[in-house]
Amino acid sequence: MKKDQAQSRPQGCSNHLVRQLMRGVGQVYDLHLAASGLRITQYSLLSHVLGASPVRPVDLARLMRMDASTLTRNLRPLIEAGWVRMSQGEDQRSRLVHITEAGRAKREEARLCWRRAQNEINSRLGVERVAALHGLIDECLALLDASAGST
Repeated sequence: MKKDQAQSRPQGCSNHLVRQLMRGVGQVYDLHLAASGLRITQYSLLSHVLGASPVRPVDLARLMRMDASTLTRNLRPLIEAGWVRMSQGEDQRSRLVHITEAGRAKREEARLCWRRAQNEINSRLGVERVAALHGLIDECLALLDASAGST
């Protein structure tokens, strides 16, 4: 291997770096969303339920790229707050997740906080860098999906 090829290889753990970035970005969102009483994970979950409601938990988990147990754990406080409800699906074993009117109102209240957080991220990182990051993430997710389907 040539010296310049070795120097262009990624150094360190990609997972660690992505998680560091995620924690830093998450802190900005959580700081702004605190005024609404939500964390970014809760806002994201409410937004996905709003867009897909009613939705089977398995489909919601797939949509959000999380495992079923994580989804169940994250739904619990939203159900307890009355923002989301579960109902019986097509048969006794299936369930559907619905957003409630209170959930719609909470999500709308938090949307302005989310917008301020997004504006701060855009300002601190630069709009061009954020757009490039979104594009790179989309490409990487598509590649991971494609390779997962071939295994």
